Amino acid sequence: MKLRVAVLQGGRSGEHEISLRSARSIMDAIDSSRYEVVPFTIDKDGKWSPRPILPEPGANDIDVVFPALHGTFGEDGTVQGLLELADLPYVGAGVLSSSLSMDKELMKRVCRERGLPVVEYATISRGDLNTSEVRRQFGFPMFVKPANLGSSVGISKAHDQAELEAAVRLAAQFDRKIIVERAIAGQELECAVLGNDDPIAAQPCEILPSREFYDYEDKYLLDQAKTELPARISPDETEALRGLAVDCYRAVECSGMARVDFLLEASSGMLYINEINTIPGFTSISMYPKMWEHSGLPMPKLIDKLIELALERHAAKKATRFTR
Repeated sequence: MKLRVAVLQGGRSGEHEISLRSARSIMDAIDSSRYEVVPFTIDKDGKWSPRPILPEPGANDIDVVFPALHGTFGEDGTVQGLLELADLPYVGAGVLSSSLSMDKELMKRVCRERGLPVVEYATISRGDLNTSEVRRQFGFPMFVKPANLGSSVGISKAHDQAELEAAVRLAAQFDRKIIVERAIAGQELECAVLGNDDPIAAQPCEILPSREFYDYEDKYLLDQAKTELPARISPDETEALRGLAVDCYRAVECSGMARVDFLLEASSGMLYINEINTIPGFTSISMYPKMWEHSGLPMPKLIDKLIELALERHAAKKATRFTR
């Protein structure tokens, strides 16, 4: 009997189109001898096609769900909550970890509490876009980001006061909370993590942007950014980075998969955790599956493992009592 795998794609997010590309790659690579794929598309208004997976056990006779949804209403714990209500196994992080990891500021708080290195940052509310406080904390340049989004949507690098104010207004269009960080000059690095209770990290890669930083256009439109796999760092730096990737993964109580992004500052040699993505991209240019392929786990086997981890976590949860 084949397992019926529901692949969720699209979604109410600025990353809708990226989700469609990730889902297509997953469906193309999945082992059709083992799985029957049932795609569900969520449009930008939140409408499902075909009808939605209902919040009831055994919904649509689905065995396991693979959410290929990036950003808000997909990677932030909302869909994960629906799947918990439906008592369906699903690939990736749970509700709390998804929500926590999606919020860049809260993720940094947790990492800092665990003693993990994060770049100095401050937050601004959409209700008060005054930038005087961040000007006192950081010199230019600064990075300005919506706290809850991905794929570099709404992110700007501000070199002066006029650019800072424009960047804050842009980020405020995408979230009520804006995060401002000291800009780090150095290497952009990524590391793939896989597992539940005993996560492991792949060989990290390096991103070489074609622009001043790795923005949305550079990631998905220009086709000019380059990557180095493995990353051009020393063996000691590689092991330190892999260890920090697992530490970050554990700190936010992640499961299934995640990609942890880093900055290696050229002037100090300091390695900083930038963010964690609980549903990393699976497009043809995405580095999460490429890092695992380089580490000996090709895409079809990676999908097998992710489904196995989803079923394992669901079975473990079944051992928990929810009534007296």
